[in-house]
Amino acid sequence: MANEAKNKKVVAVMGTSTPSRELFDMAIEVGFLLAKNDIAVVCGGMGGVMEAVCLGVSSAGGISVGILPSFRDEPNPYVTIPIGTTLGEARNAVIAAAGGVAIAIGGGFGTLSEIGLALRMGKTVIGLHTWQAFDPEGLALPVIYAENPDDAVKKALSFL
Repeated sequence: MANEAKNKKVVAVMGTSTPSRELFDMAIEVGFLLAKNDIAVVCGGMGGVMEAVCLGVSSAGGISVGILPSFRDEPNPYVTIPIGTTLGEARNAVIAAAGGVAIAIGGGFGTLSEIGLALRMGKTVIGLHTWQAFDPEGLALPVIYAENPDDAVKKALSFL
């Protein structure tokens, strides 16, 4: 198991803690498809998109890692490996750094910060119904937008 986990590819999934039913279902499918492709998922480990993606991973028998804001926070029930921190929102940098690629699903300001951090780290970010950001000169930031969960996962896999 140790060698298996050591060689596993990782995708960071970020998204809103208050998703619509549509976004929640998309996140479940993203998690399921990633796990079926033998990809581990790292996320914030709490509710919303994070819970949905972990549910999808769990239903496919995969591994999800939840980077929690504090040691007191309870992870969602589908997290395989919860990691408590004392980082609060600063954990977004850990999540962005942990994935070889990131998939952003919906999102509030926390998701926007994760997208920015991932891009700053040179990571590829796949967007699924998420922010469309522009730099100060009006140029679109290099987020690759996906049409649906299958498209998002295929694009993510192509960058791993």
